[in-house]
Amino acid sequence: MRKPNVIVFFTDQQRFDTTGLHGNPMALTPNFDRLARAGTHFANAFTVQPVCGPARSALQTGRYPTETGCWRNGRPLPEDAVTMASCFKQGGYDTAYIGKWHLAGTEPVPADQRGGHDYWRGANLLEFVSDAYDTRLYDEHGQEHRLPGYRVDALTDEAIRYVTTPRDAPYFLTLSFLEPHHQNSVDAYPSPDSWNDACPPIWTPPDLATLNGTAHSHLKGYFGMVKRLDEALGRLIDALKSTDQIDHTIVFFLSDHGCHFKTRNAEYKRSCHEASIRVPMMATGPGFDAGGQVRGMMSIIDIAPTLLQAAGLEVPEVMQGRSILPLISTPRGDWREDLMIQISESQTARALRTRRWKYAVSAPEHVVLSAANVYAETELYDLEHDPYELENLIGCASHAEVAEAMRARLLAQISLYEGQSPEITPARVRPTLGQRKVSDTNIL
Repeated sequence: MRKPNVIVFFTDQQRFDTTGLHGNPMALTPNFDRLARAGTHFANAFTVQPVCGPARSALQTGRYPTETGCWRNGRPLPEDAVTMASCFKQGGYDTAYIGKWHLAGTEPVPADQRGGHDYWRGANLLEFVSDAYDTRLYDEHGQEHRLPGYRVDALTDEAIRYVTTPRDAPYFLTLSFLEPHHQNSVDAYPSPDSWNDACPPIWTPPDLATLNGTAHSHLKGYFGMVKRLDEALGRLIDALKSTDQIDHTIVFFLSDHGCHFKTRNAEYKRSCHEASIRVPMMATGPGFDAGGQVRGMMSIIDIAPTLLQAAGLEVPEVMQGRSILPLISTPRGDWREDLMIQISESQTARALRTRRWKYAVSAPEHVVLSAANVYAETELYDLEHDPYELENLIGCASHAEVAEAMRARLLAQISLYEGQSPEITPARVRPTLGQRKVSDTNIL
C-alpha cells in the first residue's frame, strides 16, 4: 500500500479567530475554510506553550516543553530527541524543512540540530535574517539563498519546487512561515503592498476592542499576512492537484500559538488566554477527508502521533500526545476532558483548559524557571459565558468550588506530564460579583 506524502503547513502567531470557520467576517481564509469543511476541522486546537521555541519543540517531539528541555526560547532541541522527522525517515520517507526553525543555537543551523530533516532551506531565526521582501534561507551546506518575492510567496515557491520534484520515496515536508508574526526590528506587521489598497473594513475581536493594546495599529497588517498565507495554502493545494498528488498527500495546517497584541502583558503572547493558546487547525488527505468537525481538545503534542499513525508508522512510547485518528472515526470516543498549558518567560505559570473553564496559576517569584514548587492562583474564566476572558472570577466566593476542582485537576496534570508535585496557594476569597452562582452540575 502506498504511503501518503505528509505536509505540515505551519504559521507563526496566528489567532484561531482569523478564520471564517471561527467567525471572522473578513473572508481572509477561504482556502482554509473550504479544505477544513471537506477534510477535518479541529475546532478546539491549542498550543501547550504560547511562545515560539517551546511550541516548536512540542510539535517536533509530541512532548511538553519541560520534557524536551526547550521550555523557553534559546534552548536548542537535544540532538538525540525523537522527532517526527526522525520517525518518518526511519519509515522510508524523504524529510524536508523550509522556513523558520527556532530550535537551534547557531545560524546557519548545523546538521545535528535540524531534528532529522535532510533537505534544508531554513533559518533558525527567520525574523532576524530576513524581511518581508528580503527572504534569506540556508541550505544543507550552510550556504545562503536569497529568494524573490514577498516572504510568504518565496517560501511557498520553494515548497512547490520541492513537492513537484520527482522522487521514488514519499516525503515529509514542514513548510514553516514567519507570518503573521511581527517583524521584530520595526515592531510591525508588514503585509503585502497590494493589501493596503484592497483591505476590507477591519473587524476587531472583542478582547482587542475592549482591552488596551496595539490592535488599532497592527490588525490591518496582521490580517493582510493571514490573507496571503491562505492564498499560499491554495497555491500549494493547486500544485498537488496538478501533479496528481492530491489524493495521496496529507496537508496539516496549524500555528504555533496566537497573539493578544499587548493586551495581557507587554508583548504578544506568553499568557494563558485563548488569544495566546488557541490556534487554527485542520487536515485534509488520507485519513482526514470528510472527517467533519472534531470538537475534542486537540493539542500541538498530538500532531506527531496523529501524522505518524496516518502514515502507518509506529508512534514512539516517549511521545506524550495521542493520535486523534480514532476520534475522527468515532466522534464520541475516549478523549481528554482537559488540557494543561505551560507558560514561561513572562512568568513561570501553568493553566488548565476544560470545555467551560480556564484556570491559571503562577509562581510568586520573579525568577523565570522551567517549573516551580509553589504556585498561586491568578485567573479563572467562564468560557461558556465569557469566551474572550474579560472577567476574572478567581477568588469569587461563588466560584470557590470550581477553583477547588480545577486546582485538583491541574495538579493531576502536572504530576502526569511533568512528574512534579507542587503546591497551589488558593486566592484570597472576595465577595460574589452580582448574583452569580454555579450549580453542582456546572462545576466541571
